[in-house]
Amino acid sequence: MPYSVKCCLDVKGSHSHLTSGIQLHCPCLNQGCNEVRSWVTLAEPKLRLREQALLFTLLMFSGLRSVGLRLFSMATETYAPGTHSAAFITCPNMKVAKEIARDVVQKKLAACVNIVPQITSVYEWKGNIEEDNEVLLMIKTRSTKVGDLAEYVRSVHPYEVAEVISLPIDQGNPPYLKWLSEVVPE
Repeated sequence: MPYSVKCCLDVKGSHSHLTSGIQLHCPCLNQGCNEVRSWVTLAEPKLRLREQALLFTLLMFSGLRSVGLRLFSMATETYAPGTHSAAFITCPNMKVAKEIARDVVQKKLAACVNIVPQITSVYEWKGNIEEDNEVLLMIKTRSTKVGDLAEYVRSVHPYEVAEVISLPIDQGNPPYLKWLSEVVPE
Protein backbone atom coordinates (compact mmCIF):
# COMPACT_ATOMS: atom_id res chain seq x y z
CA MET A 1 0.00 0.00 0.00
CA PRO A 2 1.60 3.33 -1.00
CA TYR A 3 2.03 6.20 1.45
CA SER A 4 1.17 9.77 0.56
CA VAL A 5 4.24 11.93 1.01
CA LYS A 6 3.50 15.62 1.23
CA CYS A 7 6.26 17.89 0.13
CA CYS A 8 6.92 21.54 0.84
CA LEU A 9 4.89 22.50 -2.24
CA ASP A 10 1.80 20.85 -0.71
CA VAL A 11 1.57 23.78 1.68
CA LYS A 12 0.67 25.84 -1.37
CA GLY A 13 -1.59 23.02 -2.58
CA SER A 14 0.29 22.43 -5.79
CA HIS A 15 0.99 18.67 -5.64
CA SER A 16 1.73 15.52 -3.64
CA HIS A 17 3.58 12.35 -4.52
CA LEU A 18 2.82 8.64 -3.95
CA THR A 19 5.68 6.40 -3.05
CA SER A 20 6.02 2.82 -1.84
CA GLY A 21 8.38 3.90 0.93
CA ILE A 22 8.51 6.69 3.47
CA GLN A 23 10.85 9.50 2.52
CA LEU A 24 12.15 12.06 4.97
CA HIS A 25 13.42 14.49 2.37
CA CYS A 26 11.01 16.37 0.17
CA PRO A 27 10.46 14.43 -3.07
CA CYS A 28 10.93 17.67 -5.02
CA LEU A 29 14.73 17.76 -4.60
CA ASN A 30 15.06 17.88 -8.37
CA GLN A 31 13.12 21.16 -8.27
CA GLY A 32 15.58 22.73 -5.87
CA CYS A 33 13.83 21.98 -2.56
CA ASN A 34 16.35 21.04 0.15
CA GLU A 35 14.09 21.19 3.17
CA VAL A 36 13.58 18.26 5.51
CA ARG A 37 10.24 18.30 7.32
CA SER A 38 7.67 15.85 8.63
CA TRP A 39 5.69 15.54 5.42
CA VAL A 40 4.74 11.91 5.81
CA THR A 41 1.07 11.05 6.34
CA LEU A 42 -0.71 7.79 5.73
CA ALA A 43 -2.58 7.68 2.45
CA GLU A 44 -5.60 5.78 3.74
CA PRO A 45 -7.20 5.63 7.18
CA LYS A 46 -7.87 1.91 6.53
CA LEU A 47 -4.14 1.22 6.62
CA ARG A 48 -3.88 2.95 9.98
CA LEU A 49 -6.76 0.85 11.31
CA ARG A 50 -5.08 -2.33 10.04
CA GLU A 51 -1.85 -1.33 11.76
CA GLN A 52 -3.71 -0.65 15.00
CA ALA A 53 -5.53 -3.99 14.77
CA LEU A 54 -2.23 -5.80 14.20
CA LEU A 55 -0.62 -4.03 17.15
CA PHE A 56 -3.61 -4.85 19.36
CA THR A 57 -3.45 -8.50 18.29
CA LEU A 58 0.26 -8.70 19.06
CA LEU A 59 -0.20 -7.09 22.47
CA MET A 60 -3.10 -9.36 23.35
CA PHE A 61 -1.35 -12.48 22.07
CA SER A 62 0.06 -13.47 25.45
CA GLY A 63 -3.36 -13.23 27.12
CA LEU A 64 -5.13 -14.92 24.24
CA ARG A 65 -2.45 -17.60 24.12
CA SER A 66 -3.05 -18.64 27.73
CA VAL A 67 -6.82 -18.78 27.19
CA GLY A 68 -6.33 -20.75 23.97
CA LEU A 69 -3.95 -23.18 25.66
CA ARG A 70 -6.44 -23.80 28.46
CA LEU A 71 -9.28 -24.42 26.01
CA PHE A 72 -7.08 -26.74 23.95
CA SER A 73 -6.01 -28.55 27.10
CA MET A 74 -9.61 -29.07 28.20
CA ALA A 75 -10.71 -30.25 24.76
CA THR A 76 -7.87 -32.69 24.20
CA GLU A 77 -7.14 -33.62 27.81
CA THR A 78 -3.51 -32.64 27.33
CA TYR A 79 -1.60 -30.33 29.64
CA ALA A 80 -0.89 -26.75 28.65
CA PRO A 81 2.46 -25.70 30.19
CA GLY A 82 2.03 -22.88 32.68
CA THR A 83 -1.55 -23.74 33.63
CA HIS A 84 -0.34 -24.53 37.15
CA SER A 85 2.38 -23.04 39.32
CA ALA A 86 4.54 -24.04 42.25
CA ALA A 87 4.71 -21.23 44.81
CA PHE A 88 7.28 -20.94 47.59
CA ILE A 89 6.79 -19.22 50.93
CA THR A 90 9.13 -19.11 53.89
CA CYS A 91 7.76 -19.05 57.43
CA PRO A 92 9.48 -18.35 60.76
CA ASN A 93 8.35 -21.60 62.41
CA MET A 94 6.29 -24.78 62.00
CA LYS A 95 3.20 -23.33 63.71
CA VAL A 96 2.89 -20.45 61.20
CA ALA A 97 3.70 -22.79 58.31
CA LYS A 98 0.96 -25.26 59.24
CA GLU A 99 -1.62 -22.51 59.74
CA ILE A 100 -0.92 -20.97 56.33
CA ALA A 101 -0.79 -24.39 54.64
CA ARG A 102 -4.17 -25.45 56.04
CA ASP A 103 -5.77 -22.09 55.26
CA VAL A 104 -4.69 -21.95 51.59
CA VAL A 105 -5.89 -25.52 50.96
CA GLN A 106 -9.18 -24.88 52.76
CA LYS A 107 -9.73 -21.63 50.79
CA LYS A 108 -9.09 -23.49 47.49
CA LEU A 109 -6.02 -21.35 46.79
CA ALA A 110 -3.91 -24.52 46.62
CA ALA A 111 -4.37 -28.22 46.06
CA CYS A 112 -1.37 -29.32 48.09
CA VAL A 113 1.25 -27.78 50.35
CA ASN A 114 4.49 -29.52 51.24
CA ILE A 115 6.10 -28.31 54.46
CA VAL A 116 9.89 -28.54 54.43
CA PRO A 117 11.26 -28.06 57.97
CA GLN A 118 14.62 -26.67 58.95
CA ILE A 119 15.91 -24.69 56.03
CA THR A 120 18.53 -22.02 56.53
CA SER A 121 18.04 -18.70 54.77
CA VAL A 122 20.83 -16.18 54.26
CA TYR A 123 19.66 -12.76 53.09
CA GLU A 124 20.25 -9.04 53.35
CA TRP A 125 17.77 -7.10 55.48
CA LYS A 126 18.06 -3.39 56.31
CA GLY A 127 21.75 -3.31 55.44
CA ASN A 128 22.74 -6.41 57.45
CA ILE A 129 23.44 -9.97 56.35
CA GLU A 130 21.04 -12.20 58.24
CA GLU A 131 20.91 -15.98 58.71
CA ASP A 132 17.75 -17.64 60.03
CA ASN A 133 16.21 -21.08 60.39
CA GLU A 134 12.90 -21.14 58.55
CA VAL A 135 10.24 -23.52 57.27
CA LEU A 136 9.55 -23.66 53.52
CA LEU A 137 6.11 -24.13 52.01
CA MET A 138 5.95 -25.60 48.49
CA ILE A 139 2.46 -24.86 47.20
CA LYS A 140 0.87 -26.31 44.07
CA THR A 141 -1.91 -24.22 42.56
CA ARG A 142 -3.35 -22.80 39.37
CA SER A 143 -1.31 -19.97 37.88
CA THR A 144 -4.44 -17.83 37.87
CA LYS A 145 -4.63 -18.16 41.68
CA VAL A 146 -1.10 -16.96 42.47
CA GLY A 147 -2.20 -13.34 42.90
CA ASP A 148 -4.97 -14.30 45.34
CA LEU A 149 -2.56 -16.62 47.15
CA ALA A 150 0.03 -13.85 47.56
CA GLU A 151 -2.61 -11.39 48.76
CA TYR A 152 -3.86 -13.84 51.38
CA VAL A 153 -0.35 -14.71 52.60
CA ARG A 154 0.54 -11.01 52.95
CA SER A 155 -2.57 -10.50 55.09
CA VAL A 156 -1.71 -13.26 57.62
CA HIS A 157 2.08 -13.62 57.49
CA PRO A 158 4.07 -12.31 60.47
CA TYR A 159 6.99 -11.04 58.36
CA GLU A 160 7.08 -7.41 57.31
CA VAL A 161 7.88 -8.61 53.78
CA ALA A 162 6.62 -12.14 53.17
CA GLU A 163 8.37 -14.22 50.52
CA VAL A 164 5.80 -15.39 47.98
CA ILE A 165 7.28 -16.43 44.66
CA SER A 166 6.05 -18.82 41.99
CA LEU A 167 7.26 -20.72 38.97
CA PRO A 168 5.05 -22.10 36.21
CA ILE A 169 4.80 -25.89 36.00
CA ASP A 170 5.95 -26.92 32.54
CA GLN A 171 5.29 -30.68 32.79
CA GLY A 172 4.16 -33.25 35.29
CA ASN A 173 2.27 -36.47 35.91
CA PRO A 174 -0.99 -35.97 33.93
CA PRO A 175 -3.28 -37.57 36.57
CA TYR A 176 -1.73 -35.32 39.25
CA LEU A 177 -2.16 -32.19 37.14
CA LYS A 178 -5.76 -33.18 36.39
CA TRP A 179 -6.39 -33.63 40.11
CA LEU A 180 -4.83 -30.24 40.81
CA SER A 181 -7.27 -28.67 38.31
CA GLU A 182 -10.22 -30.39 39.94
CA VAL A 183 -9.28 -29.33 43.47
CA VAL A 184 -8.49 -25.68 42.66
CA PRO A 185 -11.32 -24.19 40.60
CA GLU A 186 -10.80 -21.38 38.09
